[in-house]
Amino acid sequence: MLGRRVIVEAFLRWIETAKTGDRARAANALGRAYLQSEMSADERAAAEMAMTFLLDDPSPRVRLALAEAIAWSPDAPRSLILSLAEDQPEVACHAVTCSPLLSDADLVDLAARGNGATRMLIAARAHVTRPVSAALAEVGDEEELLCLLENDGAVISSLSLKRIAERLGDCCDIRNLLLDRSDLPADARQLLTQHVSNALIGLPLVQAAIGLQRLQRISREATEAAIVSIAGDIAPREIPDLVQHLRLNGRLTPSFLMHALCAGKVDFFAGAIVDLTACSERRVRSILATGRMHAVRALYESAGLPRNISVIFVEATMLWRDAARKAPGSVLGNVCGRLLEKFRNHDAHGAIGELLDLVEKLHVNEQRQSARVYAALAAA
Repeated sequence: MLGRRVIVEAFLRWIETAKTGDRARAANALGRAYLQSEMSADERAAAEMAMTFLLDDPSPRVRLALAEAIAWSPDAPRSLILSLAEDQPEVACHAVTCSPLLSDADLVDLAARGNGATRMLIAARAHVTRPVSAALAEVGDEEELLCLLENDGAVISSLSLKRIAERLGDCCDIRNLLLDRSDLPADARQLLTQHVSNALIGLPLVQAAIGLQRLQRISREATEAAIVSIAGDIAPREIPDLVQHLRLNGRLTPSFLMHALCAGKVDFFAGAIVDLTACSERRVRSILATGRMHAVRALYESAGLPRNISVIFVEATMLWRDAARKAPGSVLGNVCGRLLEKFRNHDAHGAIGELLDLVEKLHVNEQRQSARVYAALAAA
């Protein structure tokens, strides 16, 4: 014990008068010796105490030299690493980005209490676990989350991706990185389409050219079309989450449901009806596929559709069944065209009129798409 105290006291007397460069070299040498040299227990304790004193050195050069020497090692004193990780960024960078001694709990705490520079260092670690990514998703700013999304060593959960989309989906660079991910959940993808729509509506030049009311309608229709397209491409296991997300955000409207039904997105449509009625998926699918008209109508009305609108949904369901049997490749055109024919002389006002207007637009778009395909084949 006496020998250790003598060593530490001699070191402290020396650093009181040593120049900054000498102190930095000594700190680096001391750190390397602690990790690489054979020392007795007393010598190691003395070296650790001396390095602890260096944490209070007024020059960041000294603390940086110490960090460079020990931050990478699993054998470094944990107390020193924790202190270095909370130092100013140029010192902390080695401990935060490299140290294997920092646990998930340490990194989450640093992310919560630290500044943007600290969070950027955490996001740049070679391996970022799900809990740490989740913490960054909650509190990180644009630059930090860009770093996280660009880090191939970061494991990011679906919930964290959705949270990033919610918080910063209006940032173009973040939106692009999210959309490039194959693991982006469908509800997060839908959020990003809404961010794009909101950005378009917010452009003064576009508002002046088109008019705010018309622009809002175009934006709503485009967003619905994008969501229907997303719904047709997702895995069945993702459908309940997307449906719940859309319901909570007020997007399971009659027009949206009609769009999904006419487009033949049957799995998604069935999932939406399951959510709205609380019936079992098996029962809903059975009624949609083979149920009689009164059973289908009762199902739709239990989902909250008014009686005058449920009639159109029942007819669309019957037409969808027939079109799927005869020409599964062109369900949208068949259903929309025949539905318009069926209700051509119907008193179309209010909600019914809006629903039939949507069906007509879908029909026109499908006809135009078919014409493009025909022209491309003819020109080939």
